[in-house]
Amino acid sequence: MIYLDYSATTPVNNDVLDTFNKVSLNYIGNANSFHKLGLDSKKLLDEATNQIGTILKIDSKEIIYTSGATESNNLAIKGICSFYNNRGNHIITTKLEHSSVIEPIKYLEKKGFLVSYVNLLPNGMIDINHLKSLITKDTLLVSINHVNSELGIKQPVEEIGQILKAKKTIIFHVDGTQALGKINIDLANIDLYSFSAHKFYGLKGIGCLIKKRNIKMEPLFHGGRSINEYRSGTPMLPLVVSMAKALRLVCNDVENNYKYILNLNQKIKKNLMKYKNIDINSNDECLPHILNISIKGIKPETFIRAMEKHNIYISTKSACSNLDQASAALLALNKDALNASSSIRISLSHLTTNKEIESFLTFFDKEYNELKFIEKEQ
Repeated sequence: MIYLDYSATTPVNNDVLDTFNKVSLNYIGNANSFHKLGLDSKKLLDEATNQIGTILKIDSKEIIYTSGATESNNLAIKGICSFYNNRGNHIITTKLEHSSVIEPIKYLEKKGFLVSYVNLLPNGMIDINHLKSLITKDTLLVSINHVNSELGIKQPVEEIGQILKAKKTIIFHVDGTQALGKINIDLANIDLYSFSAHKFYGLKGIGCLIKKRNIKMEPLFHGGRSINEYRSGTPMLPLVVSMAKALRLVCNDVENNYKYILNLNQKIKKNLMKYKNIDINSNDECLPHILNISIKGIKPETFIRAMEKHNIYISTKSACSNLDQASAALLALNKDALNASSSIRISLSHLTTNKEIESFLTFFDKEYNELKFIEKEQ
């Protein structure tokens, strides 16, 4: 099998899975219980939380555990706008956001919030001057993703955070789902940061919302304090400890992994540029982990199924997107409808081998030429 859909989800690291199993078997107490088994679980929970805090250079009390980035994004956006609705009713975001950001914002728009979308430069980067011009006395929340899941565009969230820091009443949320574990991050000027463990070789069903201590929110769930007042529910100890392990492992060698993946990306890109009917949508502002292309004249679903015959797995758009619609990210960058409706995402990992890429390119050429011939015949 050649797996090239790492941006959708990553395989679980064996050591991480082993940690999950050991904690599940050996720590059966509820971390909120006051007997010895509960206290043992609470101690391990605190150790894992402190470890995550150390890795991310934040206060461990700023960590809220969730079921994943979708819940984290919803908690951040709805929780802030509910708690601080007396401050203002204006939200600023972009059209490059994941659906778990766009949909909560659309929900709030129906409730009376005003939404502005920042203009994008031709390369997909935020127009900083336009962002500044959109800010009003009623601006409450700015939500911008760190790395776009379809194209890999990396936004200058540190710079944006510095700009917004001067605005005392504006809260800055960043969806870091596609960034954490791939690049080094600086949360100094970010109020809220979302991510999921399954994007960095952890288990599905666990994620985080980092919330700076001076920020308040209305919780999504009510029914007990649990780990903190912002997320009710029994502490998911095995998932938390395994996520801490996954984060530690993936952050050990971020820079070397980045360089390795960049070489793979360039190898693919150089090869695909020889095809006249292929547009490479990812640019120099994109992380090398994601390479988005459009194959003119071939439906993306058809090509994906053709590659699957060779046990090669790629994707079209984000796994959470509506497959019947053109890529919102590409349309936001003023790509034509044909390009936006024929995009394919190849996503890479440090686990990807050069041999896998060579096989991928061989079968890519085979299927491209066969399908192109079929399309012409039809």
